[in-house]
Amino acid sequence: MGTRILIVDDDTDIRRGLNVHLQANGYEVLFAGDAISAMSVALKERPDLIILDIGLPAGDGYVVMQRLQNYPALACIPVIVLSARDAANNKQRALDAGAHAFFQKPAEPSQLLKSIRAAIDSRRVE
Repeated sequence: MGTRILIVDDDTDIRRGLNVHLQANGYEVLFAGDAISAMSVALKERPDLIILDIGLPAGDGYVVMQRLQNYPALACIPVIVLSARDAANNKQRALDAGAHAFFQKPAEPSQLLKSIRAAIDSRRVE
């Protein structure tokens, strides 16, 4: 089984674009469109990494990160925040909440991939 990435975003176009890019780079992709399904998919599938939007139905990305920390099996999964929200107000908050990195939409694909690889590699070292 390859490296699995859970994309949590309520925007279908964003999910579709990330899916194409990630699959082209050898990743298996899982999806969730809101905070509740993000937790159920994470618990069931145990992805290697989560790409998380902040603005979600049924609870925002900060709530998802907080909930992930409540489950020992999920707390170690690196999270990369990909958000349309203002970086000046949200980047530090996301990092303080446990995100490995913060990208403002639209993210530069090569930079996002670099961050994904770094986050997954850091998890393997721990």
